[in-house]
Parts: sequence; C-alpha cells; structure tokens
Amino acid sequence: METFAEILPHAFEHAFIDTLKLVPFLFVTYLAMEALEHYASSKSIAAVRRAGTAGPIIGALLGVVPQCGFSAAAATLYSARVITLGTLFAVFLSTSDEMLPIMIAAQAPVEFIVEVLAIKALCGLIAGFAIDAVLRLRHHAVEAMRIHDLCERDHCGCDDEDDAPSALSDTRQEHGEGAADRTDDSDGGLSRGEEREAELACASGERPDHGHDHAREHEHEHAHDHAHDHAHYHAHAHDHSHGHAHGFGAIAKSSLVHALQVTLFIFLVSLALEIVIDGVGEDALASFISANSNLSVVVSAIVGLIPNCAASVVLTELYLEGALSTGAMLAGLLVSAGVGLLVLFRANRPMHENFLIVAGLVACGVVFGFIAGVFGVAL
Repeated sequence: METFAEILPHAFEHAFIDTLKLVPFLFVTYLAMEALEHYASSKSIAAVRRAGTAGPIIGALLGVVPQCGFSAAAATLYSARVITLGTLFAVFLSTSDEMLPIMIAAQAPVEFIVEVLAIKALCGLIAGFAIDAVLRLRHHAVEAMRIHDLCERDHCGCDDEDDAPSALSDTRQEHGEGAADRTDDSDGGLSRGEEREAELACASGERPDHGHDHAREHEHEHAHDHAHDHAHYHAHAHDHSHGHAHGFGAIAKSSLVHALQVTLFIFLVSLALEIVIDGVGEDALASFISANSNLSVVVSAIVGLIPNCAASVVLTELYLEGALSTGAMLAGLLVSAGVGLLVLFRANRPMHENFLIVAGLVACGVVFGFIAGVFGVAL
C-alpha cells in the first residue's frame, strides 16, 4: 500500500493535467456567454432560445467526442439557461470521457467502439427530447437567461469597465417592468397607468369616466411620451453600442476570471478524488462492482457518478475482461459525465436542482441499462 507521500505527487500531476485541459473549453464558453449578453440584440437572444429546442441533437453528437470539456461547457451554458435541460442531459449521457482511449488502447474492434458511441448518443438524444417535451407539456416556464446573475455572484468584474445595460437587461425590462406600462393597441386594453387612475378614482368615489376631452388629452400625452421614449431608445442604443465597442477587454477579463474560478474548484475536488482513488485502488473499485452481479446495473450507474476518469476506465476494462454485462457497462458509462457534474454544482442554482439532475441521470442510466439487459443487447 502506497503512503500518502507517494500518492500525493501522482495525484497532483493527474489532477493538474486533467484540469488544465478544461481551461480552453471554459474560457471559450464564458467568452461566448458574455458576448451574447453584451452584444446580442433581444431578437438574437430569442433566436438562441428557439434554437435550443433542437439542442439535444447537437448535444448528443458533441458528447461522443472523447473530451469531458464538452460536458463542462454544457453545465456552464445550462447554469446561464442558454441551453435547455434536455440538451444538458443529452451531453451528459453521450459524453465518452476516457472510455474511447481505453477501448482503443485495448485494441477493441472498431465496430464495437462505434456501436457503443452510437448507443450512448442515441440514449442521450432520446432522453434529451423526452425531458424537453415533458417540460413543455407541463407548461414549464422558460427561464430568462441569467448570465449577468453568474457575474454578480462570482464578482468577476465584468462591469468594471462597461456599465452600460446589456441587451439581456433590455430584454428583461421590455418583458418586465417596461412592458407593464405600455398600452396594448391591438386589443384596446387599458395601460397600467390608466388602470391605476381608474382604481384611484374608484377609491376616492369619483367616476372612472373622464370624458372625451380627458381621453384626447391622455392620448396626446401618451403620444408625446412615446415619441420621447423612442428618441431616448435610439440615444441609448448609440451609447450602448459605443460603450461596448470599448468593452471587449472587460468581457475577456470577466471570462478569464470565471474560467479560473471554476478551474480552481475542479482542481481541488479532482485532487481529493485522485488521492482517495489512488489510496483505495482501482482494483478495489473493480471488485466492488463485479461482486454485486445482481445489482451490477445500479452499482455501475452509481460508480459512474464519480467525476473522475477512473470510473469510466474501470467500467470499460471490466467489460472488456468479461466481468461486466453489456447493460451494466452502458449504465455506468451513460452516467459518467466527467467533470461536467462538478461544474454543474459549482455554477448552477438552486442547489437542490443539481441533486435532482443527478438523480435523473442515474435513473436514465439504470433504465437504459436494464433495457439493454432485457433485450439481450450484446456488443
């Protein structure tokens, strides 16, 4: 048994190298998010949201790439509500992490590797569309993008050089307080201002009918206010674009701060996991999985939750050695989302939602694993 002094350098090296690979993914992801908030118009943001309905297709395809950076990027994008929950599941379930390199190193047949990747992508696709469909059927409210909320919580300093309101803020105001005070000319309804006048009139005992003269006066004032707001909007748009023209440095700085904060968190957790796994040993982990043959599907899915490449390595090697069934192997590898789960817990709020996502991920792995066993899927 290795001592702690012997384990620590090896664990530090592995954790450092594995975490370093994520920095480009995280930086580019945060850079795209910051640019979306600062530069995109409300129409562009709405287009991104609409495109999210097809997100599970893209997510399932990107997930099969042997790099857990895509799961980290997906967790970040979901935390800002840029992508849907179904897209997140599609990426997590299809993520191959260390599975592909292990299979190639073990000289597994190409047909076998392609089949496993295809099954993982298909499971991700099915689960992703099913989750999004259920949320739509339940009339689940689509949350507004909250990129700015992440900046405020992490104190990344994105507003240090650029205090102009973002397009996302404009969109929120337009669909929030600002929209509440506008008159809906299409249905002839009262504006909020008119409703408040009527309520005050009723409270004071006055009749709400103000007469034609007052109506014309109100229309004139409303037209004047509308013209003033329109002119103010164009002036604000000019100032907004001018301010952001000088704000790319602030966006890049904010993105880098975000990426480094998440990277430090991932490194510390990965280091702790490396120390534990190196101390316990992958052989002990393999023995734990293979010793529970009757519950191997469930056990494999639980082991797959470990946000460390050791989980996917052990599951893949056990299957290639014939010690694990196809269903159990698939259950574990479907749940192995790599460091995506760490990023999710670091960035996404509310926290209880993260536990629900983990539970849903395990459920998907177990269900698909049992289905593979029932239908006798052999690869």
